[in-house]
Amino acid sequence: MEDAWLRKAQNWTYSEQFVSENDNILSAREHAAHLGCPSISPGTGAALRLLAAMSSPRAVVEIGTGTGVASLWLLEGMAPDGVLTTIDTELEHHRAAKRVFLEAGIKPARTRTISGRALDVLPRLADASYDMIFVGTDALDYHHYITQAARLLRSGGLLVLDNALWFGKVADPVNREEVPSALRTIYRELLDDSAWQVALLPTGNGLLCATKTAH
Repeated sequence: MEDAWLRKAQNWTYSEQFVSENDNILSAREHAAHLGCPSISPGTGAALRLLAAMSSPRAVVEIGTGTGVASLWLLEGMAPDGVLTTIDTELEHHRAAKRVFLEAGIKPARTRTISGRALDVLPRLADASYDMIFVGTDALDYHHYITQAARLLRSGGLLVLDNALWFGKVADPVNREEVPSALRTIYRELLDDSAWQVALLPTGNGLLCATKTAH
């Protein structure tokens, strides 16, 4: 049993290091460390880029800009003319992210940064106008983000929730802490909702992916 767990740990480490990060993403990660801002794992970034590249979205919403680590991964996978709308409460994070975008040669027209609480911003965005939504913060508000995503996404649009396994605690049914308990409830509701097709991926700290169905 111990050998099996060791192999699983080795597999996770190998998959996280499988795709290298370019200099721009590494710079964004350095800014994040300086500001004490959490950022997605390399494996999560590679998965986001792949998910974006598969659908070539032209309109993406990101909740939790940080210093732009996830933003850069998403932009690499998006359509060349795609626009990323990224939301964060911290002005300092947005300033750092804008510097990162400039250094990476991202055209200003490809990003729209909005400072404020996502739950205040999202209701102002247009219905059925987005192809992909990535949420990297505020796990206890995921049920609100799912409600907003159902309105904002076009048919076939993709919702991705980061930290979906919450440091291994979601998978433990005995764990009754607030966040993992809330996430388990949210996932049961999503699985029972015919408006979504759902998959839970063990990449990084977990990615919950849900596609909005035609009906």
